[in-house]
Amino acid sequence: MDARLEAIRDTVLARNPGEAEFHQAVVEVFESLGPVHDRHPEFLEAAILERLCEPERQIIFRVPWTDDAGRVQINRGFRVEFNSALGPYKGGLRFHPSVYLGIVKFLGFEQIFKNALTGMPIGGGKGGSDFDPRGRSDAEVMRFCQSFMTELYRHIGEYTDVPAGDIGVGGREIGYLFGQYKRITNRYESGVLTGKGISWGGSLVRPEATGFGTVIFTQEMLKTRGSSFDGQRVVVSGSGNVAINAIAKAKSLGATVVACSDSSGYVVDEAGIDVALLREVKEVERGRLKDYAERRGGVAYVEGGSVWDVDATVALPCATQNELDGDAAARLVRGGLLAVGEGANMPSTRDAVAVFQDAGLLFGPGKAANAGGVATSALEMQQNASRDSWSFEHTEERLTEIMVGIHHRCASTADEYGQPGNYVLGANIGGFVKVADAMLAQGLI
Repeated sequence: MDARLEAIRDTVLARNPGEAEFHQAVVEVFESLGPVHDRHPEFLEAAILERLCEPERQIIFRVPWTDDAGRVQINRGFRVEFNSALGPYKGGLRFHPSVYLGIVKFLGFEQIFKNALTGMPIGGGKGGSDFDPRGRSDAEVMRFCQSFMTELYRHIGEYTDVPAGDIGVGGREIGYLFGQYKRITNRYESGVLTGKGISWGGSLVRPEATGFGTVIFTQEMLKTRGSSFDGQRVVVSGSGNVAINAIAKAKSLGATVVACSDSSGYVVDEAGIDVALLREVKEVERGRLKDYAERRGGVAYVEGGSVWDVDATVALPCATQNELDGDAAARLVRGGLLAVGEGANMPSTRDAVAVFQDAGLLFGPGKAANAGGVATSALEMQQNASRDSWSFEHTEERLTEIMVGIHHRCASTADEYGQPGNYVLGANIGGFVKVADAMLAQGLI
């Protein structure tokens, strides 16, 4: 790391103790930024990095609700509004037992750069709760969401902060959250949340966007080496919304997706994952991959273990942070891996990234490769603002343009700074410079 940035890094880590994921995200970005400060000493003089690492606002609140047995339950809610230099805060809400302030800050920090790379006028933020919707009834989820929004509503708005979904927050949860916002404010403010239902202000392609975008970005990387998804053997981690749509998009481009996973294990389907059956099991029935294996027949289901034990030429980690470590990365490289596109946020550990880069693989970091979700959320905001709705084809075309543009921005930035093919450096510098310029222009705020 550049010596000028080490003192700033040390201060940031000391000011945010015990937040391992946030520390990891900060260090990863700092390691790329030395060359920027050689060209732009004004960024150091204006303390851009120090300001960027300190959220503009951090909100923590209690969320009381009652379960179906009438017992009072208490969860903790978060919203970190990190940076608004480019537009209103934009980023998802995550409902998962692992959520704490450090997770939310890491996600919000990553969101600053991701949103900047899209070219859309959106700032970075993130939120969520340690509530676990899995196994809860619709009525329990509704009561929790209503209580959560009863506090959150005062901090959001279409020109202030626009949340969306993330892990544990899908169309059902967004519906309950929006309904409570409307009830409290007496306003039908479509642009206050994205990921809404199609019939009441949502955008076509939004459910597919993150998975589709990851595959589009990875396809662009493969093109730089005269290749494509056609004929590739693909392994995807996860089997939620992002993973399923990544599987579907890769399959449409000629790949065979042979494995995917959930928290209990993974399946290996050499004939290729049956997307329709997977959707039915995971999205309609809220079942497990074990159910998929039983109904599909002729596939291997492995309880526990790691999906990264399966050889692949393309890996798409689409589950959660730090799911793919250095040992798993080395196994994948030995198995003939050519490219990695991160569909989740920071799913590869620092050791894994080093293994991939040392092997000369194509590696697309999450802040670039999975930006399709937030990009389409911004398109949903455009449609809401104009009281318009677009066709699936038009929205997918816009998504493709944005993802191709992100790839070009990352690749050209890496070239400009003398490290061609380094998408990590390209994404970090490309996003940082855009935000830093805006912060300088707006003065000390």
